[in-house]
Amino acid sequence: MAGRAPREADDRRFMAAAIRLSRRHRGLTGTNPSVATLIVADGRIVGRGVTALGGRPHAETQALEEAGPRARGATAYVTLEPCAHHGRTPPCAEALVAAGVRRVVGAASDPDPRVSGGGYAILRAAGIEVRENVLAEAAADMLRGYLTRAVRRRPEVILKLALSADGKIGIAGRGQVPITGPVARRQVHMMRAEVDAILVGIGTALADDPALTCRLPGLEARSPARIVLDRRLRLPTDGKLARSAHEVPLLLAAEGAAAPQRRAALAACGAEFLAVEAPGGRIALPELMEDLAARGVSSLMVEGGALTAQSFLAEGLVDRLSLFVGPGEIGPQGIASPVGPGNIPAGFGKRREDRFGEDVHFEYVRA
Repeated sequence: MAGRAPREADDRRFMAAAIRLSRRHRGLTGTNPSVATLIVADGRIVGRGVTALGGRPHAETQALEEAGPRARGATAYVTLEPCAHHGRTPPCAEALVAAGVRRVVGAASDPDPRVSGGGYAILRAAGIEVRENVLAEAAADMLRGYLTRAVRRRPEVILKLALSADGKIGIAGRGQVPITGPVARRQVHMMRAEVDAILVGIGTALADDPALTCRLPGLEARSPARIVLDRRLRLPTDGKLARSAHEVPLLLAAEGAAAPQRRAALAACGAEFLAVEAPGGRIALPELMEDLAARGVSSLMVEGGALTAQSFLAEGLVDRLSLFVGPGEIGPQGIASPVGPGNIPAGFGKRREDRFGEDVHFEYVRA
């Protein structure tokens, strides 16, 4: 018992390091989650790996390769249960067995039926000591997009809004209205770099002419796919979104028979199309989310505007609220936000509160 507490402390310390490492490729691993593995021998990290760009090779394979013979008798820390199914390569659980690791510490469980419990079973059958659920909640939070898609068959939806101190998100007919400062805006670009796709309604696209890209120096290549709810294909071909469609993917959610000539013009710009149904003139969002998940989209950030935000909330599709509140007021002419720190829907709990310059950021997560 005397040695148990220090070992548990070490397990938490190394797992926390693995979770931080897993963030490196979040949003860049295709349909696979960004997982990290650390190989630790005699209290030192001798191998590290994070799911490669595009999803292969897996983290365990890379960490074992770096560790080499030092993996024998070592402890492996994995942020997600090692895979157990055979594909083009053997399961990661079998790779850990073959490398001779003595112990495996895992964080989040994998709901994929090809894996769930099977990876740990392979390890235990080989005589490897397994400890599960170490910092499981923190690891699951980092893997939330993958887990949501696996369980709910849709992406995790993050609703991001910038609010004035009096709860307004803009002024009708005025285009983009500055609400938050440069530090908060840089944080939003960091969020964009870590999601698979970003979505706005056509009203926001027409009023603001946004680019919806990541413009942090060095991270421009991590811009997510842009999606516009545009059932009648009203997006202009000379706007920022269409002009950049050959560089950053642009998907337009439109009715199948909408505006054939405009469809051809937008296609020439590089846009792709998502066929949607729109009963009563409103795009069927649950079905669209299923289609996005089928395309491998695990995380979706919804950025505007008020009607789009309210539609996602009304359908119960929002998993995370990310609210940036600026210090200034817009006044009675402003557009009221459908949600704010004093008006959080039932079922959400506050996860964190941060300050970015003069702005305050609140994050709420659905229980």
